[in-house]
Amino acid sequence: MNENPADLAPELCVLVAAVLGLVAGLFLPRRGQWRVGVICLAGLVAGLAASGVAAARPDLVVFDALRVDPVTHVTRIAVLGSTAAVVVLAAGRVRGHPRESEHYVLILLSALGAILLGVSADLLVLVAAYLLASIPAYALAGFGKDAAGTEAALKYYLMGALLGVLMLAGVTLLFGVGRGTAYPVLRAGLADAPPAAVAAGVVALLAGPLFKAGAVPGHFWVPDVAEGAPPAVAAYVTTVPKIGAFAALYRFAAETRPDGWPALLAVVAAATMTLGNLAAFGQDNVRRLLAYSTIGQAGFLLVPVAMAGRTDLAQPALLYYVAAYAVTNLGAFAVVLAVGRDDLSGYAGLLRGSPLLGLSLVVCLLGFVGTPPTAVFVGKVLMFGAAIDGGYVWLAVVAAVNTVASVFYYLRWIVPLFRRQTVPSRPARAAAAVAVTAAVFSLALGIGSGIALT
Repeated sequence: MNENPADLAPELCVLVAAVLGLVAGLFLPRRGQWRVGVICLAGLVAGLAASGVAAARPDLVVFDALRVDPVTHVTRIAVLGSTAAVVVLAAGRVRGHPRESEHYVLILLSALGAILLGVSADLLVLVAAYLLASIPAYALAGFGKDAAGTEAALKYYLMGALLGVLMLAGVTLLFGVGRGTAYPVLRAGLADAPPAAVAAGVVALLAGPLFKAGAVPGHFWVPDVAEGAPPAVAAYVTTVPKIGAFAALYRFAAETRPDGWPALLAVVAAATMTLGNLAAFGQDNVRRLLAYSTIGQAGFLLVPVAMAGRTDLAQPALLYYVAAYAVTNLGAFAVVLAVGRDDLSGYAGLLRGSPLLGLSLVVCLLGFVGTPPTAVFVGKVLMFGAAIDGGYVWLAVVAAVNTVASVFYYLRWIVPLFRRQTVPSRPARAAAAVAVTAAVFSLALGIGSGIALT
């Protein structure tokens, strides 16, 4: 067993930054708490550098419970990069707030939990990571202490607590019939266990990760939190925890190979993408529209998870799609923060009033559809290939139909951008910079996919 803490350098960078930020916030005056944000950003950048170094090393297992492999590398880089963008987005909104330092620290602690979700190769570590990713996010959702934020935080917490209990019940059942919690032990133990008990344990276990992913049936919190929470927090909770959740689901499936997994996840994927797209059709609030869009995207992301162990395309499809989704979703939310309007009519004439920002929004929204040469296009091509190669052609057909259907509600947002009316207010510079950067990354990942996938 490898017990070298240096192999967890990215996670330690985030943890140290969070602790230093919390301690510094105790002594800094209110006007000086922005320095905590700098400390947190420095920790995230250091974590990204450490992740890049770790990606060049051979795969290994740390402390017999944490696996460092390509899934871990992508999870780390996507989570750390996305969290850094969220810290920048949040800085302008919480500047001078009495709890500014706590806001940054909560974001980092939740991001650490999201990373551990993707790294964990043991059910007990998975539960601890779930709690670490969830509890700070509950506080962030209600950070504004207004009516909408309080309602969002309450719904978020209650659903997370309920599904977390179901997850714990699943872990207990799988431990009992599988005679262990480590994934290699479970793979051997579940092969001889009663099929009914294994099925019940797997279904209960799925409750937690599916909640974090915003997938059916744990999706009800997503639109309320996206609308009621502060915009930067909405961008965070619809992006970063999903990365860890999908990585955790894929690792569990690939390393334990439970019976019936592909069929179960295929049904959940089809239901999730269909519900998300249908519910988005009538939305006039852009944050709720993006919320249902993220639910639909979760359905697409579940396709390669369902194909884990059935095709070699499953892993690259999931990892590339996750990275593409993170960039695209953050870019879209960054535009919302920059404009400062939640109604579709508020974006009329954005391409005339702020061409670069409007173009960034067009790139992100068309990216969600899967239009070339965006990054999501490559992710969807790999996703379709994984479904077909894994023997689930019907799931690929459902995904194709939902992709075409999603064009309608994205166009409802894109069309007003070309009108003559101009956006009245000046866009926020930091948010606009994040939006443009995300759009550029989306195009770069799409155009450079050949290099990235080799």
